[in-house]
Amino acid sequence: MTSGPLPDDVRDLLAKPNPAVITTLRPDGQPVSVATWYLLEPDRSRGDRILVNMDEARKRLAHLRADPRVSLTALDEASWYTHVSVQGRVVDIADDPDLADIDRLSTHYNGSPYPTRDRRRVSAWIEVDSWHGWGAMRRH
Repeated sequence: MTSGPLPDDVRDLLAKPNPAVITTLRPDGQPVSVATWYLLEPDRSRGDRILVNMDEARKRLAHLRADPRVSLTALDEASWYTHVSVQGRVVDIADDPDLADIDRLSTHYNGSPYPTRDRRRVSAWIEVDSWHGWGAMRRH
């Protein structure tokens, strides 16, 4: 595990629309992993944060509200052997009433705004505490 600012090549990998999995913790401590979209929001002065967004009915939202600790693994779209896993905690949760955040994520992954407009969405920002890499990212 490495702490501190993300190196540029790790930031570059996380900036791409890679397949990703997020893990939250149930109230009994059992980890739960699900596929997710994410968006790196780089900020060298404050520290990088990662945006995720979910339907208001998702169980992971309740998990995050009860215990903000998370892990997110992004698999390099070109070679899934290369991946970066970040560990951190959700530092902000906010409603996404105009769907601006989910539209940013959908545009990042699909090139267009999110098609489902009749469900309430919630955004969460993850502050990265530590990370590790594998494959091409292993040298860190």
